[in-house]
Amino acid sequence: MNKKALAILMRARMRPNDPSKLALSPLSNEVNQMLSNSQGNQAPRNTEDGNEKLNKQRSFEVVRESMHSAISMNKTEVLDAVLNDFSEGYFSLSFENRRKLLLTLAKEYDLNRTQVRELIKQYLGLQLPGGNEAQSGGVEDEGFLSTFYRIERNLRHSLKPVYEVLFERLNTHPGGLKVLTILRADILSILAAENISSLRALDSYLKEKLSTWLSPAALELHQITWDDPASLLEKIVAYEAVHPISNLIDLKRRLGVGRRCFGYFHSAIPGEPLIFIEVALLKAVAQTIQEVLWDHPPILESEATCALFYSISSTQPGLAGINLGKFLIKRVITLVRRDMPHISVFATLSPIPGFMQWLLSKLASQSKLAEAEDISCSSADRSGLTFYENVLEPEEERRLIESSGDFAAGKNGMEIMLNLLTPTSHDWTNSSKLLSALKPALMRLCARYLLQEKKRGKALDSVANFHLQNGAMVQRINWMADRSEKGLRQSAGIMVNYVYRPETIEEYAHSYFSLGHIHSSSDVRRYVQPLTENESSTN
Repeated sequence: MNKKALAILMRARMRPNDPSKLALSPLSNEVNQMLSNSQGNQAPRNTEDGNEKLNKQRSFEVVRESMHSAISMNKTEVLDAVLNDFSEGYFSLSFENRRKLLLTLAKEYDLNRTQVRELIKQYLGLQLPGGNEAQSGGVEDEGFLSTFYRIERNLRHSLKPVYEVLFERLNTHPGGLKVLTILRADILSILAAENISSLRALDSYLKEKLSTWLSPAALELHQITWDDPASLLEKIVAYEAVHPISNLIDLKRRLGVGRRCFGYFHSAIPGEPLIFIEVALLKAVAQTIQEVLWDHPPILESEATCALFYSISSTQPGLAGINLGKFLIKRVITLVRRDMPHISVFATLSPIPGFMQWLLSKLASQSKLAEAEDISCSSADRSGLTFYENVLEPEEERRLIESSGDFAAGKNGMEIMLNLLTPTSHDWTNSSKLLSALKPALMRLCARYLLQEKKRGKALDSVANFHLQNGAMVQRINWMADRSEKGLRQSAGIMVNYVYRPETIEEYAHSYFSLGHIHSSSDVRRYVQPLTENESSTN
């Protein structure tokens, strides 16, 4: 094994395998590890608990003071040192004290609402010259309007929270953008457990700022290859969130012939992609992930007609909700079309992470309702119930009851399906008879989930919503496309192909965003006929 491969392997082993743990920054992990180690060597805690609490309180006050200085100080010659002190101090805090500090920032450095109310009163007390400023133009009118301009300028300024100063200064400070992403990751972690309105306002403001600073113009697209530094390749291994990279051979294969990997980089976070996408060059759109994660030589790139996006991973939890992937996909399509004009199809092979959660919840609720109402298997007994829905068609239910055998019992098809799909052992995948019985129902219900189940007018599934808002269409649903434990747990092994047609991307994105229209092929549409008002079919 060469030195580069060894370095990647050693670093990858040191990184957490659990994607949820990546939400902590490397600095945070190191600090937490140091704290854990030091606590393990301490004297009995009953003698030092008081001192530890006192030291933590002192540490918090020091960081709080450095934060105040970073916001209020006007001496630019020492500002960098103050920002360094704040960043280092923040990383040294426990999560409890980080929460305390962020709440302080959200509440004590918010906008001045008394000033805002006073300016609004002043503004409402003015009368337009002649009743309409558009018709005014005299010297007197211009002088009168200057009062409007002044109050409007002051109002715009007063509507900016004080903590904007900290964000702006960190953004222009070396390493500050990374600090901001870690701050937001901590904010999101707190908000996941507590709905604090002031902190949610802070998050909204910071997200808006980050979206502006991370515009496509500020990002650099880079093709990641095996020749890149080991430190970068180690991050690809660590942050791959869709299909884990099993070993160095797998990594080298994904970066070799017939494959591409592109990442978006920002100069303020060198050597680390903010998001990256993996692409397979194929003769046709793949129907299973096994076709993509091959273990045999790829086709000649000159024979490829399809660029398949099979994995897209964000590396910064603090950038959640900022759609960098939209710009990345469009840039990659443009680049591939330029460099490989023989590629004419741009598609994905995507997971459906929310399908099983939705289906099991639906089956459980309807089974309980049926049990409460003592409903028999006769459809006539169900017709009068407003909230009851048998999610299975009569033929699907019959086949399922006949095929379940010793695998699962139940009073009706829904209960049998629930009992089959709930266990994590996935024994049903070992029976060809059960697979045959389940396929029609699961494929139809998956199409329904993707095309008809909505949240606030948009697709309920997060991955579907991502691709649809980027201008893709639902092309094909693939049975047993991912037989991994994760694939079976998330979507019963089903995956979906989304297709990006360069000539319709903008049209589809606009119709989805404004009207909730979901474009799909007739192959997918046949599962959920008839068409509904907010959906359309595209061949």
